Amino acid sequence: MARVLDLEQSLLLLELEAPFDKRQVQLARRRMAKIWHPDIAPPGRQHEHQRHLQAINEAADELERLAETSRGGTVSANAVRVSAAAARRAREEQGRRAYEAEQRAREQAADRARNDPFGARVPDHSVVHRYARCSSYPEWGVGTVSGIYFSGEGDDVQQWARMSFQVGVRTVPAGSLQFVDFSKPDPGAERVERFMTAAQHALAEGNPALAAQRLIYARDADPSNPAVLRLLTVAFWQAGDLPAAGRAVRDWGRAETDRPTAERYASRIYEDMGAIDLAAESAARVTARVPGDGSAWARLGRLRLRLLELPAAVGALERAQTLEPAAETLLDLALAHHLSGDVGAEVSAAQAATVMAPSSPPAWSALAHALARTDRPHECIAACERALALSDDREVSELLDRVRAALPQALEPAA
Repeated sequence: MARVLDLEQSLLLLELEAPFDKRQVQLARRRMAKIWHPDIAPPGRQHEHQRHLQAINEAADELERLAETSRGGTVSANAVRVSAAAARRAREEQGRRAYEAEQRAREQAADRARNDPFGARVPDHSVVHRYARCSSYPEWGVGTVSGIYFSGEGDDVQQWARMSFQVGVRTVPAGSLQFVDFSKPDPGAERVERFMTAAQHALAEGNPALAAQRLIYARDADPSNPAVLRLLTVAFWQAGDLPAAGRAVRDWGRAETDRPTAERYASRIYEDMGAIDLAAESAARVTARVPGDGSAWARLGRLRLRLLELPAAVGALERAQTLEPAAETLLDLALAHHLSGDVGAEVSAAQAATVMAPSSPPAWSALAHALARTDRPHECIAACERALALSDDREVSELLDRVRAALPQALEPAA
């Protein structure tokens, strides 16, 4: 870093105070020369005296030039303060730039040590093929092989290759290289396999965005491959890119029209996007392809219920309950009957849920609210007490207080 000398430092070297003129600077120079001349230095200290006197002379020359160009030949104290502040800012800027340069150099050194640890070695083996890909990171493209290296001894010998990609120099295991012969076209199946393997590695490492980037290349190589489209849908969905996941699952559905898996994914993706109508349409296609799947009918019923299509929701939930009985399906059915205004069917569904799941607080709560709309207050009170015994619920507690308060008051018999 270049040495920065401001007026305040110069005055400190000359033991001079502002304001000052050229004559005062000359007298201060002579005074300091008598103190720090090398000829009067102790033995072995001549070099330090000489360097200090040189700094004094440079400061004096600068102050004399400044005094000559100043108005009236005098430099004020305010000018010294302004110059000192500017010099401090300059030193801070130089320090910041030096620190940033040092950090960049450290990052480059760390990247080189991590990706090119054998960069300073001479290749131990001749290179027959010049261009190759790395099967682990195919998005790097085609790289140039500059050397093959060996590390270890005995049975623990490892072979490495130093390659120059567009992203920089990388040292990769020689077993992950796929040499490229530009005289022959690259088969699409090999590209699909290469990018699928790399995408699976990225998903295993918890990086779905990188997996999606790799799978885009695989899809370009084979646009109608269901396995590629399925994995691309999963990668986009896990990465949080719902519009891209929706496009991928639509492509997957067009490529695989006889299986329900694509429509199952589409229904869940559309639900995450907030497109409940599209999610219900996909769920309906699932039930059309596998009519014996009770969970598919239950999901369709819940989606129809969110769309307030009550007759369709009731039909789907009843079909699901027939195929795969479940307490959750009965609770959804009770809610659908409640919205439809059928109190009797609501009570029957909620009561069936309590029979199927006797330790479920939501089931007893639903039964209590359903009985509250009937003329069976004592049964409602019993259901409320059972729900509160299983779990604290403010709504059930308030319902219990209202039902008890609405009971007719009876007089006690006289003694």
